[in-house]
Amino acid sequence: MHLFSIPTGKMQFYDKANPCRCRLRRLARASFRQTSPRLHTSCYNLAMETPLNIRFAQDGAGVDILDQTALPSREIRRIVRTKEECWEAIELLQVRGAPAIGIFAAFSLAVLARTLPMETPQAFQGAFDALADYLESSRPTAVNLHWACKRMKAFARDAVSCAAPNWDGSRELLLSQLRGEAQRIQDQDVVACKFMAVRALSRIRDNAGIITHCNAGPLATSCYGTALGPLILGAEQGMKFRVYVDETRPLLQGARLTAYELQRAGIDTTLICDNMASSVMTQGLVDACFVGADRVAANGDVANKIGTSQLAIVAAHYGIPFYVVCPTSTIDRTCATGDDIPIEQRCPEEVTEMHYAQRMAPEGIKVLNPAFDVTSRELITAIITEHGVCNPSRL
Repeated sequence: MHLFSIPTGKMQFYDKANPCRCRLRRLARASFRQTSPRLHTSCYNLAMETPLNIRFAQDGAGVDILDQTALPSREIRRIVRTKEECWEAIELLQVRGAPAIGIFAAFSLAVLARTLPMETPQAFQGAFDALADYLESSRPTAVNLHWACKRMKAFARDAVSCAAPNWDGSRELLLSQLRGEAQRIQDQDVVACKFMAVRALSRIRDNAGIITHCNAGPLATSCYGTALGPLILGAEQGMKFRVYVDETRPLLQGARLTAYELQRAGIDTTLICDNMASSVMTQGLVDACFVGADRVAANGDVANKIGTSQLAIVAAHYGIPFYVVCPTSTIDRTCATGDDIPIEQRCPEEVTEMHYAQRMAPEGIKVLNPAFDVTSRELITAIITEHGVCNPSRL
C-alpha cells in the first residue's frame, strides 16, 4: 500500500475472506500515525522522489544499495543477498546514516525472510527474530536500526499469527506483507524528511552561513535528509546559503558525502577541517549549526558523529544557535541520558591508514576511535523532528 493511499476516516478494515488481514492493516495504519503527522499544503508541493540509496533488487532476492564507501569518485551499486553481506554492508558503512540503516535492515529482513525455515509458524518466527537480532548487532549506537528491527519483528509476529491457521496457503502472502512493511518504513521516512526540511528551513534566513558536521543528507535517509534537508529544500525554492562542511575525521563523511550532495544541489559549499570551525565562527561567517543524530536520549542529550560535541561547545562560546534535526524514530525513550547511550568503538586503521596513500602513524601506536560522542542538551538550541521544533529539555 502506498503511503498516500493509507485509508482514513471510516473505511472498513474487516476482510470477510480473511479476518486476520484487518489486524495487519490496523498495525500498518498505526505505525504510519506514529511516525508521520498529517500532511499540510506546503508539503504537497514537494516532489515525491524515489530514493536511490536503498531499493529492492529487480529479482526480489536482494537489496540494491549505493555503496557510500566509493563516493564521491565512483558511484557503485551493489546487490547484497545473504545475511552476512547485509551485516557487513552496515558494519563497513556501505550503508550509513541512522535512518538509512534502519530502512536497509527492514529491506534486508523482508528479502532474507524467503531463506528462513517455514515448516511451522513457530520455526519461521524464531528464525526471523534471530535474523533481526543478528542485523541489529552490526552497529550499537544508531537507534533507528533497533527501531526498525523491532518494528519488523512485531509486524512479523502479527502476520504469522494471522497466517498460522492456513500456514501452507498463506506463506507467500506473509512474505509479500513483510516486503510491504519494509517499503512503508522507507515511504514514511520520505515524508518525515520533508516535514523536517520544512520545519528546519523556518529557522534559516536567505544568504545565511551554515556549518554542518558528518553527513545527514539524502544518502543517510531517503529524501532531502535531516540536517541537509532545509538547505536542499531552500535551494530548490531559490534561497542562497553559504555552507561550511566539516571534513569529519576519521572517515571523512563531510568531505566525501556532504560536499558531494550539496555540490550536486547547487549550493555554495566550502570544505573545512574539523579544527577550523572556531576560525570561521570568529570571522562571523556562521549564523547557525545544523547536525543530524544517531540517538537522542529521553532527557534531550544527543549522540552523533564524533566531533559534534566540540562543534556545539564552540558554537555556544560564540552564541551561535545549534540545531539537531532527526526523525522521532531516533529518540530513545528507554535511554535516560546521554551517559546511557552505547558508543561504538571502531578499528584503529580508520585513524592511521584509511584514506591515506600510506600509513600516517607509527606502528604500534595506541589508537582511540569512538564513532560517536554525546552533546549535552544544554548546548542544543532545539531538536527539530517531523512533528515540530522543541526544546531538548522538554522532549
